[in-house]
Amino acid sequence: MSVSVNRAPTREDFAALLEESFNASAAYEGTVVKGTVVAIEKDVAVIDIGLKTEGRVALKEFVGPGRDQTLNVGDEVEVYLERVENALGEAVISRDKARREESWVKLEKAFEANEKVNGVIFNQVKGGYTVDLDGAVAFLPRSQVDIRPVRDVTPLMGVPQPFQILKMDRRRGNIVVSRRTVLEETRAEARSELVANLEEGQVIDGVVKNITEYGAFVDLGGIDGLLHVTDMAWRRVNHPSEVVNIGQTVKVKIIKINHETHRISLGIKQLLADPWEGIASRYPVNARFKGRVTNITDYGAFVELEPGIEGLIHVSEMSWTKKNVHPGKIVSTSQEVEVQILEVDPVKRRISLGLKQTLQNPWDAFAEKYPAGSVVEGEVKNKTEFGLFIGLDGDVDGMVHLSDLDWNRPGEQVIEEFKKGDVVKAVVLDVDIEKERISLGIKQLEGDPFADAGDVKKGAVVTCEVLEVKDSGIEVKIVDTDLTSFIRRAELARDRSEQRPERFAPGEKVDARVVQFDRKARRIQLSIKALEVAEEKEAIAQYGSTDSGASLGDILGAALKRANEKK
Repeated sequence: MSVSVNRAPTREDFAALLEESFNASAAYEGTVVKGTVVAIEKDVAVIDIGLKTEGRVALKEFVGPGRDQTLNVGDEVEVYLERVENALGEAVISRDKARREESWVKLEKAFEANEKVNGVIFNQVKGGYTVDLDGAVAFLPRSQVDIRPVRDVTPLMGVPQPFQILKMDRRRGNIVVSRRTVLEETRAEARSELVANLEEGQVIDGVVKNITEYGAFVDLGGIDGLLHVTDMAWRRVNHPSEVVNIGQTVKVKIIKINHETHRISLGIKQLLADPWEGIASRYPVNARFKGRVTNITDYGAFVELEPGIEGLIHVSEMSWTKKNVHPGKIVSTSQEVEVQILEVDPVKRRISLGLKQTLQNPWDAFAEKYPAGSVVEGEVKNKTEFGLFIGLDGDVDGMVHLSDLDWNRPGEQVIEEFKKGDVVKAVVLDVDIEKERISLGIKQLEGDPFADAGDVKKGAVVTCEVLEVKDSGIEVKIVDTDLTSFIRRAELARDRSEQRPERFAPGEKVDARVVQFDRKARRIQLSIKALEVAEEKEAIAQYGSTDSGASLGDILGAALKRANEKK
């Protein structure tokens, strides 16, 4: 509104000017305005905001976490104008709201630009902490405080430090920040710089920070490297604590650097002479050495021959006789043993050792003490479908095959007469040292009836003793021999009516003809029928034809009579 200079202002003009002034002042409400401290009264500051009005702000709003502003009369400050005039005619202003309003604007710009912001941790709440971001209050989750869990946050509180805004919502007044992200980024930058200054093959000093089952972490001056247990010494190391301690300064060699993951592999043994150099000349094959058992597994035992040099005694090379036995039942850890070098592989860094080779081969000793034909005695250890296993001197076993149990009876039948634990005698038939086998025979304790058959041969007439009468024939034994045979029913007589086994009785003597005698196949076949037929032919040939006046019956009768007289 404008007033003409040619006339005096009226009451209406003053009212219009006052209204215009009020409207202009109201436009500043809800904004941050600048003011001047005109007085300080006890705990408040009187501030002129330039709208022909003053307001009061508590001095405590000028102090807080990370800030301690001392006010003086004449200082220019920014405040938030809530209302131009209250009931007392004073402006309602706030320094806290001004700072908060100003902070939100800056924080939103930083959040959009992914920039870090400064803040101060000032209080602990459920699940984390509150952070003052120069007026705006943010939430710091416990998991975002540090890279590693922090038990005591007290040293971090009240200290200005950078944070990364993870999330913010102005409508809800919600801001979430992270200190961990800043540390990780800073650490990654530092690691990159440190890694760039390191080289593979470089020898440096480090401090042991942590020890695990598989190795130790060494601080190389701001970046950690892994000293694996296998790279601590040339010898076997069961646990890293055997070599290093936490806090110990160690000289290490950088073995490998992964520039992408910033992982660094370290070694101590690489600083020492390689004990595998010239190993073949120091440990020639077949030579014997003493060593200490360092480790026992299911497949064998490791023996340390010298620091850094270990060989393996495979379970198959531990004992001549103890098969399928765990190595721990043969040797024990830390035991000193004598071993023989079986093989040396410098490329694969392997030495094969033998324990049993330092002891006499029990099969050699047995063969020397008990040559073929010797009689031995032992306990039945086991029965199988193919024979008996007998324990012998020297902790070795011999086997009696079914075919060597009895001269006449089937082995399947005879083996049932033996049981585990029986002490038996046997004859040594053969010793195969290479295959570690000893063949025994029980039937060989007695003479071979076929070898001692005397005059028994095909076509011979023999006297037999009836042993057993069966429906299918009779079991007989040739007198004065150990030969037995079975005469079938059809061979008991020439006449069918006489082919009855019940005609005979055990213990009775009968004559029969040998119709088959095979020493190689160990088979003998007898026949009474064949003997009668032969005697009939002989009688006919001896007494001539029926032209002499004698009937065939007379001739046969005479022949039978003569045969009976011979008996």
